[in-house]
Amino acid sequence: MPHSSLYLRCAGRELHVLDWAPAHASPARGTVVAWHGLARTGRDMDELAAHLSARGWRVICPDTVGRGLSQWAASPRDEYCLAFYTRLARELIGQLGIERCHWVGTSMGGAIGMVCAAGFFEPELHKRILSLVLNDNAPQLAEAAIERIKAYAGNPPAFPRVTELEGFLRTAYKPFGLLTDAQWRRLAETSTRRLPDGCVTPHYDPAIVEQFIHYPDDYLLWHHYDALQLPVLLLRGVDSDLVLHETAERMSVRGPGARGQLRWVEVPGCGHAPALNVPEQLTLVSDFIEHSEQAATLAA
Repeated sequence: MPHSSLYLRCAGRELHVLDWAPAHASPARGTVVAWHGLARTGRDMDELAAHLSARGWRVICPDTVGRGLSQWAASPRDEYCLAFYTRLARELIGQLGIERCHWVGTSMGGAIGMVCAAGFFEPELHKRILSLVLNDNAPQLAEAAIERIKAYAGNPPAFPRVTELEGFLRTAYKPFGLLTDAQWRRLAETSTRRLPDGCVTPHYDPAIVEQFIHYPDDYLLWHHYDALQLPVLLLRGVDSDLVLHETAERMSVRGPGARGQLRWVEVPGCGHAPALNVPEQLTLVSDFIEHSEQAATLAA
């Protein structure tokens, strides 16, 4: 399943993107944007991208500014926030010539998709996004979990050896669910940068957590959620400490939930956030996207 590694200039920053071509269909059945979580990279979406590519979809997996192989922010206060991330998304979608797409977002990636689809920050994206998968993301997040994430993401450790960093990541991301040894190794190798002293540390700019200081309500998104006019799939890790069960219940009676456009699935064996790497999770996502694409085609 071929993919191209691209470096695009978006909002004045170099953005790294993996562009997965459909394995068989020509032209593609459509395009899916798959956006990672706060301190992660687009490589987290490898299994999902391979699965969708095999089913004929083009899949776009960016590294957000400050993560992976993308450029770090010149002004963290101005660039590590949802308003800037949605600008990145608009310019990325425009440069790649994407007229319409489905969006799969894990954690922060789901919040970016929600804001893009609502259209308040980037109005032209409102009609371009046909469906939205929120992978353990919601318009309100539990404060205790945010503090937990800030604690480990804001002070990334350093180790002499990559295998030690892998051990740390296995512990930090245990709530992802069942990963094979090969998947843990790939996660470690794609989450590593070497420091001047020769030690290794996670790939991202530690300043990404300043978002929670400068924009404490950046992830309070009920206004955006209520404005969504598209099918939404909420995948909640059954043990998630970030998306509380009562928040999912509120989602079911507001916005797309009140309009019958929300499907809520509790994902067993996971906390924050399901890795989207096992057949049951992959099928949930592809079935939802394909049903949404069919409905959009009939409505056109």
